Amino acid sequence: MANNRLNPLNDYLFFKIMGEKGDEEQLCAFLNAVLGRDGQAVRHDPIESVEIIENKTLSAEILGDKTSILDVRARTCRGERANIEVQLRNQGNMDRRSLFYWSSEFSRGMEAGWDYREAPNVIAINIVNYEFLPGIPEFYTSFHIWEDRQRVLLTEALEIHFIDMVKFRCMAERDIRNDPLQRWLTWFDRESPQPLVEEAMKMDAAIQKAAEKMEYVTIDKEALRVYQMREMALSDWTSGLNHAREEGEKTGWKKGREEGKWEVAAKMRRRGVPMSQIAEDTGLSVEDIAKL
Repeated sequence: MANNRLNPLNDYLFFKIMGEKGDEEQLCAFLNAVLGRDGQAVRHDPIESVEIIENKTLSAEILGDKTSILDVRARTCRGERANIEVQLRNQGNMDRRSLFYWSSEFSRGMEAGWDYREAPNVIAINIVNYEFLPGIPEFYTSFHIWEDRQRVLLTEALEIHFIDMVKFRCMAERDIRNDPLQRWLTWFDRESPQPLVEEAMKMDAAIQKAAEKMEYVTIDKEALRVYQMREMALSDWTSGLNHAREEGEKTGWKKGREEGKWEVAAKMRRRGVPMSQIAEDTGLSVEDIAKL
């Protein structure tokens, strides 16, 4: 049974909890929970500290642009660069999108005149709220570059992780006592039973600190307004897709999908969402949206 607490996987709230100066403890703990799992082909020693890279000021313009707000970026004590993204909507491009973010972070780590051997390893972590890679039953997957036949690792520079929240919720049992990542995901998931959330918090001081930061956000009126705006935008998107499916059953999928896009755009426009974001989310042109 879902509870009424805020959604930590709202991208803005996730950024406020994990991506600002002062959030190093919880970010470091989460990275270790992801990178320290048993069975990984590339083993990681525990990260002792991280430096959060703040490359943006959360202006109203940026808050309205989905592509600008979250990723959470950090540099580990070993010199690796980490990039974490939350994606709640399946836009059918997560594989290439993740490669783009990885390559952007990799190129940022280079400076003019550097030896390529000095380029930092980049770790990309993607938390998705839809079924990703249907052929794989596990909620957690990790990827590197391997030689196809001999399974020889080309380089440790590229490392991409996916966390599928849909598959996580479908697990018959959770091992929050022995698996730090499952503790974090239990707390991240707003659908987790409240007693289980509280148990996870008691087991992990970093999760407790993240919860305290989220509580601070709830009493900040402006932060709460932005959170609610982004929740409504997601709701509008979902409603529009559902409407498009219903119309598709009646009049054909193509027509229903187009009408759904216009309905989503109209709702987002009424709520003051910037036209650039509406265009990105719906595929409509800014010129057409301006006529609404």
